[in-house]
Amino acid sequence: MNYNTVRRATRSVAVGDKIIGGNAPIAIQSMTNTDTHNLAATLSQIRALELAGCDIVRLTVPDMAVADTVFSLKQEGVKIPLVADIHFDHRVAIACAERGVDKIRINPGNIGGEENVRAVVKACREHKIPIRIGVNGGSLEKHILAKYGAPTAEALVESALYHARLLEKFDFYDTVISIKASDVHTMILANRLLADQCDYPLHLGVTEAGNAEMGSIKSAIGIGALLADGIGDTLRVSLTADPVQEIAAARRILSALSIEGQSGLNIVSCPTCGRTKIDLIALSDRFEKAAMREGLMDLPLRVALMGCVVNGPGEAREADIGICGGDGEALLIAKGEILCKIPEADVIDVLIKKLKEIKAKM
Repeated sequence: MNYNTVRRATRSVAVGDKIIGGNAPIAIQSMTNTDTHNLAATLSQIRALELAGCDIVRLTVPDMAVADTVFSLKQEGVKIPLVADIHFDHRVAIACAERGVDKIRINPGNIGGEENVRAVVKACREHKIPIRIGVNGGSLEKHILAKYGAPTAEALVESALYHARLLEKFDFYDTVISIKASDVHTMILANRLLADQCDYPLHLGVTEAGNAEMGSIKSAIGIGALLADGIGDTLRVSLTADPVQEIAAARRILSALSIEGQSGLNIVSCPTCGRTKIDLIALSDRFEKAAMREGLMDLPLRVALMGCVVNGPGEAREADIGICGGDGEALLIAKGEILCKIPEADVIDVLIKKLKEIKAKM
């Protein structure tokens, strides 16, 4: 079932061959964690992110040498849009624009005075590159922090709008705004407040969220709450982990919300109890790994892995394909129809085969 949440109306911003905002699908982003002076390592990680289903990749560009890396990545045939993360030196932002980057991420307050901002805007306009304004608790201006006493949601919004208006002063509107916080409540409230005060597309994320497990939970709550409200046009699940894991987590969030057109494999599995006679915990883990390995996680299908006959038949009946566990065996069910019994040892192979058959017909 797809819940057609009404998306907040926003401007559309082109980032390479991707569109952020408007009616475009919600773009999944990540960021490389390689030393960006190392072209080979950075290229390898970008390729891995592409294969995982990433839409846009950000990389840190601390100096002019890395601006040259951006050019080299483009020469190597990288097609996925690249975002240059710039701090302090506006000249690096200009160099990246000249070398083919697809978007600049800056905090306008830390690259110098208005003339520096004007110069970056001029380069981005000439090369048709959007700017992402990034605001978080650690980047607040002193006068705003003094006004609110802490990096509150209201303080973050005031900072973001201050920077947006600075770009508008130079007649620049190809802007994406991100307000991130490590506190989930603050992140949610700030983005809700911001969404009411502008029509720029919003980039969602809980910053410094933690490791793969805790970070995924915090991100699912923060990003998920906003997406359920119709707020958010692109997102990053920030994890202290391999960036490829961020893509898997982002896909799970979109799938769990049944966002129309972006729902991948929705795996429904019971928590097991004393009635369960098959090793459903191991089967569920093996199934997800097999589906990822076979490139099936993007299928817009519901798969039910149920342990017994109490809720199993009902849940499996609502699924495109599923199993209902018995004693060392399972019923294979597709759209409410019992197809056959299969031994527990064959469950994964049979499900993967059926998914491949469905995919071939799509």
